[in-house]
Amino acid sequence: MNTGVIQLVTYATPEGSAVGLIYQGKIYASPRYTDMQQVLDDWYAANERLADLGDKLAIREGVDASTLLAPLCPRQIYFAGVNYVDHVEEMKRTLGLQLDPAPKASGQEPWFCMKSVHSVVGPNAAISPPKNTVMLDWEVELAVVIGKKVRDVGVDEALDCVAGYTIANDLSDRAFVARKGVADSSPFKWDWIGQKSFDGACPLGPAITPARFIGDVNNLSLKLWVNGELMQDSNTSRMIFNAADLVSALSHSITLHPGDVILTGTPSGVGMARKQFLKSGDVVRQSIENIGEFEFRIK
Repeated sequence: MNTGVIQLVTYATPEGSAVGLIYQGKIYASPRYTDMQQVLDDWYAANERLADLGDKLAIREGVDASTLLAPLCPRQIYFAGVNYVDHVEEMKRTLGLQLDPAPKASGQEPWFCMKSVHSVVGPNAAISPPKNTVMLDWEVELAVVIGKKVRDVGVDEALDCVAGYTIANDLSDRAFVARKGVADSSPFKWDWIGQKSFDGACPLGPAITPARFIGDVNNLSLKLWVNGELMQDSNTSRMIFNAADLVSALSHSITLHPGDVILTGTPSGVGMARKQFLKSGDVVRQSIENIGEFEFRIK
């Protein structure tokens, strides 16, 4: 955990889940909110209190909580596709696709799809892969957590509606990318549900770092390891469309609400490019600068 900032967490108690704060390595229970959605629905006031909360937390007693859960149950999950320069290049080589390496410069808009909110799991989850899969792939991603209802927001104001950021893994079953028996030229060829929304397909954690503490969101290191071997090592500066671009573009298609989450794309180093996929017993660890790190494993 990043001990220099205040972070938001959801953790397990004998009575169920609770919401709290992490400050200097300790967890403090929230006296006001019972779940993260309440925090986000009241984000303007909650964010104001964070400004001078550190000194007040230091004199309070922390809670004995060792089990962190997914920091929130998102209202909706949107994900942006092919949004890192290095990932575009590796997928062009791997799949022979004619991908534009600079779509923003040529005037294109970001591309989005949706992921089931029921696919979310938290740190240390044991994930059961889809039956008979042989192509389960990893994708570490910066996740944007919306804290303000917004529609048609400009790029310059887009980050004002962001409560904070967390870490996601957009797990993908590459065996279900395309529907069998459907012509390659058909617009109904692609199976986004099958490859992106199975149970456990969206590990989230370990905490939400509020935007005021994240630093430069366009210059964060992100990494992923499988069984201790470094697979992905990049930086959010390599995004094609940055966080503000994504929030703005999506808000022109749909009203964003507190508790919505936007996955911002993955960098190079995915299993598809390596011809290496997750299997039973594998342990995946991912980290993003100024947020933290967490693990999950494949059952």
